[in-house]
Amino acid sequence: MKLYQVRKGQFVYFNNELHKVYGVKPMYKQSVHLIRLRDVSQHLTNAASVERYKPKERDSFIFNQKAYTLNKDRNAEEGDYILINNPMPDSLDTYSLNEIELVEKSDRKGVITSNSHGVKHHEYLLMVPGRAKDSHPIDYQNLEGIEADHLSEGDFPANQLIGEIPVIGDVYKKKDSVAIDEAMIVAIKGQTVYLGDGSVLSQEELLNTENWEFLYNLLEK
Repeated sequence: MKLYQVRKGQFVYFNNELHKVYGVKPMYKQSVHLIRLRDVSQHLTNAASVERYKPKERDSFIFNQKAYTLNKDRNAEEGDYILINNPMPDSLDTYSLNEIELVEKSDRKGVITSNSHGVKHHEYLLMVPGRAKDSHPIDYQNLEGIEADHLSEGDFPANQLIGEIPVIGDVYKKKDSVAIDEAMIVAIKGQTVYLGDGSVLSQEELLNTENWEFLYNLLEK
């Protein structure tokens, strides 16, 4: 792909695996910043090394170590996860392409997500837990040489968090700390997050809203 064709939120294949673009930084040699969906690890590359894929109904993939199948047979209900594949936000909403969000309320017009976004029913695909028998696995661009076990959910902890994914530049505030006002994510390695104040913690710890509060992303201000 050409760099001008790469957009935040696009699903792309990189090194044969499904990723999502979380940032495009033209000033860097490795200008395309990716999240590998199966384990939400971060990767850097260039536009020539990725190939776009547009997710559709009946596609299935592993996200954050759990399998899902995209479906539009029913509207999302409270507790469901959605993939916003057709975003049309109004002036009060900030969601963008292919964001994955948790539904808190649902009515005939649409849903309200945990991020207080109002999303109409035609803007998303429902993420149904598990891999449906008639689904189309999209985890890999080329299945040759890929073992069937790699398309399974695997034996992962039940408390894995699914929702907002920490990225470099995110600024958080520790709720029980008076001394530290803000701390920015400066590096991520696997599930480990490194903050600018020297703190090292897991993504699960950082996403615990009882202890940490997300403020903004410095790189997108």
